[in-house]
Amino acid sequence: MTTNSKAIEGLKLERFWYHLAHIAEIPRGSGNEAGAREYVISVAKKNGLNFKTDATGNLVVLHPATKGMEQLPSVAIQGHLDMVCEKNADVVHDFTKDPIRFVRNGNIMKAGGTTAGFDNGVGVATMCLLMEDETPHGAREYLFTVEEETGLDGANGLARDFIASKILINIDTEEEGKLYIGCAGGKQTKGILSLATEPVPAGHAKAALTVDGLKGGHSGVDIHEKRGNAIKLLAHTLSHLHMHTDARIASINGGGKHNAIPRVAKAHVFIPSDEIEFAQCLVRDVADLLKKDYGETESVLSVELAMMEMEKDLEEHVFKPELQTALLEMLVSLPHGVHKMSKAVPGLVETSSNLASIKQGEKEISVLTSQRSSVDAGLLEITEAIESVFDLGNFSVEHSEGYPGWAPDINSPLLKTAIKVYETQFGKNPEIKAIHAGLECGVIGEKFPGIQMLSIGPTIRNPHSPDELLEIDTIPKFLKFLTALLLEIK
Repeated sequence: MTTNSKAIEGLKLERFWYHLAHIAEIPRGSGNEAGAREYVISVAKKNGLNFKTDATGNLVVLHPATKGMEQLPSVAIQGHLDMVCEKNADVVHDFTKDPIRFVRNGNIMKAGGTTAGFDNGVGVATMCLLMEDETPHGAREYLFTVEEETGLDGANGLARDFIASKILINIDTEEEGKLYIGCAGGKQTKGILSLATEPVPAGHAKAALTVDGLKGGHSGVDIHEKRGNAIKLLAHTLSHLHMHTDARIASINGGGKHNAIPRVAKAHVFIPSDEIEFAQCLVRDVADLLKKDYGETESVLSVELAMMEMEKDLEEHVFKPELQTALLEMLVSLPHGVHKMSKAVPGLVETSSNLASIKQGEKEISVLTSQRSSVDAGLLEITEAIESVFDLGNFSVEHSEGYPGWAPDINSPLLKTAIKVYETQFGKNPEIKAIHAGLECGVIGEKFPGIQMLSIGPTIRNPHSPDELLEIDTIPKFLKFLTALLLEIK
């Protein structure tokens, strides 16, 4: 009996759900994958399979060909052990020790106010299920990488001899019936500004300005849906206060993961006592405008200014005027959202940027952005634009090394086989797509030149947010297709 036994009770493909439910009980935020890795190793041992790990923490389980199938090519099936850890503000959950609790509603499986970890728990559970497969098959390598969500670190750490297969099926996309053959490359940029403060001016009252209730979501997959970015909306509201009152900012924080659109952002501000009523009216007016602008996508958007009690015998500080001005001008100007759509692939975002987080420390303020593009020139262009905005605000700038994209190969024999198998199984053509997200296929393809790759999965919506959900009825179709495809690879 597990925490999620009741939620999965009666579902078909019982062993798949068994593994997914057990994986959900194991904390596995990026950098904390040891427990999940040990679970996979325990499944491998139960089925008499050998395995190896590397210095980065990646794991590969070796599943030899059954008798008479040794002539078939070896196939690697790949996914990542870690998950994005996000929760609603009113939910008490410690991702370092608490299990993910599934909530089932008809055809939908999700979690109770947290990310559910279907990205990429589905891939891990699928490979555990395949380890138990007793039907005739060729050699397989089940590759489990780590720290995918923080920058594809596990894939970047793979040695070039860690797997031997020349064919790889990645199980980390989120639309059943769609075969992915390409992805965007990406890079992160951080702007850092020294904190300069002064005592709160006399006659000011303390307030909290909070933007909440946003959907958030994956900064690649959902970036085109015009979802609100809590940091941008907070900056917009603060700018109005800055322009029309003598409000002073004392602190500002928002967002979290580089690959998640920020859902919540908050600032503490000090407002002249004689301007409180006007400031409250101003915030309500801005909130009304934002709700009209984002009404179709953000139905529960909240922008609130709440007065706070001043702490006795505590000298509080606010940003110096020049810092406040530079910070707000930078946040308002910083690019966020779709920068360019692809001309080659209709409907595909080519280049985008996500204003991911703003964090205030004791001595500095840091702002993190995440850029993506399926075109190298596009990634360079958006990164330079972001750096220019930081430069204008006198921020120091740091760039990550980035990761490569995965160029589509429409002539791949693996793709042709996959299309044929899907048509045979379901009587219709699958969609062939590229994704505006960073799949590990980009890194793996660079490390293993000539490897044929394909990425598939069931339907998962709103990954990287507490609204993450899995459409239960897509699991049988996904597993049926994967099983049939593995049998047809020759």
